[in-house]
Amino acid sequence: MTTTLNVLATLAWLATWLLIGVRLRDRLQTRSPKYRSVLVLLWLLSLSLHGWSILHHVWQADGLSISFATASSIVMWLCNLLLFITMLKRPLETLGIFVVPFTASAMLLPLLNSGQTAAINLNNGLGVHIFISLLAYSMLTLAALQALLLALQNKHLHNHQPGGLIRTLPPLLDMESLLFKLILLGIILLSFGLFSGVLYVDNLFAQHLVHKTILSILAWVVFTGLLVGHWRYGWRGRIAIRWTLSGFFILMLAFFGSKFVLEFLVK
Repeated sequence: MTTTLNVLATLAWLATWLLIGVRLRDRLQTRSPKYRSVLVLLWLLSLSLHGWSILHHVWQADGLSISFATASSIVMWLCNLLLFITMLKRPLETLGIFVVPFTASAMLLPLLNSGQTAAINLNNGLGVHIFISLLAYSMLTLAALQALLLALQNKHLHNHQPGGLIRTLPPLLDMESLLFKLILLGIILLSFGLFSGVLYVDNLFAQHLVHKTILSILAWVVFTGLLVGHWRYGWRGRIAIRWTLSGFFILMLAFFGSKFVLEFLVK
């Protein structure tokens, strides 16, 4: 059942990706993009199948079992949910061209690594900490992808070659505005995640969480520093892109790096 769900969700995401490509092609050919309603329904179907698959992988009788593979799948599911909600108001389908393939790849990870981790008891509020943290990682993952897209847009505009997918993007200032909004929301969620970790996580040393906490705090400092620099000194463009990607790299080391080491390298 689980394998079937993963395969169906992967196929649905690939179909979503192809339809996004068709709509972007129409924009490039200065034609009115079609099949918006179909894209919305297909995206919702993909989210539903993906979410159902995640539940089958993580739900245990005594709590949740979240491995490196399932955590990657959850983060990409949340990224697509956030992007879908944002896309209903903003023309951000181009970002989906980059997000959806990563999602389809993440769907295969639980099949390649079927090992279970120890179940997490959610009765003590730990579930709140996990959910907020995953939401923060997802929001800042979207910010990192937005930064990469912004870097590509910057490069083409400076070279006076605004062709290809770049022509389908919103104006540069709107792209930068969205980047800082994503970072702000991500920082707020990460702050709550760190605070809830202090409240609900016991014995950091025994659970090998010290390095994860330190790196998460360092990432928080980087992202917060970027926001302060933007508001106080007008940082934008390449500076914003570099700080965003640096903070994201540290944050991914904190979460995925620690889980990878504990599951695959430390036996």
